[in-house]
Amino acid sequence: MTASTTSVTPAAELLPLRPDGGRRARAGTGADLHRSRRRAGWVLLAPGLLHMLVFVAAPMLMIVGFSFFRYDFLQSPSWAGLDNYRTLWHDDRFHTALWNTIVYTVVVVPVGMGLALLIALALNERIAARGFFRTVYYLPHMTATVAVAVVWLWVLDPDLGVFNQFLALFGVGRINWLGSPDWALPSVMMLGVWQGLGSKMVIYLAALQTVPPELKEAAQLDGANRWQVFRNVIWPSISSGNLFVLITSVIFSFQVFEQVYVMTAGGPINSTLVLTYDIYKNAFYRLKFGYACAETVVFLALIGLVTALVMRLNQGARRD
Repeated sequence: MTASTTSVTPAAELLPLRPDGGRRARAGTGADLHRSRRRAGWVLLAPGLLHMLVFVAAPMLMIVGFSFFRYDFLQSPSWAGLDNYRTLWHDDRFHTALWNTIVYTVVVVPVGMGLALLIALALNERIAARGFFRTVYYLPHMTATVAVAVVWLWVLDPDLGVFNQFLALFGVGRINWLGSPDWALPSVMMLGVWQGLGSKMVIYLAALQTVPPELKEAAQLDGANRWQVFRNVIWPSISSGNLFVLITSVIFSFQVFEQVYVMTAGGPINSTLVLTYDIYKNAFYRLKFGYACAETVVFLALIGLVTALVMRLNQGARRD
């Protein structure tokens, strides 16, 4: 009885070889797939890139260009060189708008961030109706700023407003919130803080939920109180979210416009005049379009400078 031995031929040897070799063919197929994916990626990016080019980059370049011209929409632009910037440097109205914008930002940003963080810390705990309160605090952010400003016109009305009626219960006299140069800017600040709480709170909530509970439990086992847990565990863990909130808050505060437009129109006596509203008035009321473009360039440069400074300080704090 003869034992038969069966040999198994590898599948690769049964396949006919291509003239350029099987391996090279497979490599070529992989390269084609890679190129196809790259093309698909560029196709998907194209709408966004086109939007940025047409509606962001091109207008910014046009603004920079027009800032060197005198242009009033009625006559052809005429070359002005640096005259618009020189005039801006000596313009008291611009100085007032810049100062009010800085004061608004310096007050609204830290106050808004602090309140939003406190609310986020409270709503991050297991409390009753937590989802309801999250929705309530976020609603002002979802509402159009113009609509909110109209409501606040009624709230701050010196005769029928809720604020004055509430303060009257404690014997506080009538306050002309929007008609007094001393109270107008603080009133706009209150609206800015209140409306911005929702968006900041959501970002802080997302950051707080990334903090490992094991770290907090370990700190508590070591005898840390609530403040020490926050300072040594929670605060360092939410640094990236805190930086994002800080930068976006600064940018949005510099861009305050609708509240001033609806509630005070820059008054009284320019006490609420901010850069964005001054740019709007120069361009479309005084028809000084070139001058408004120069003011816009300075405005954008300030935002970029402040953002870069914040990021630099944050990097230095992380290294320390």
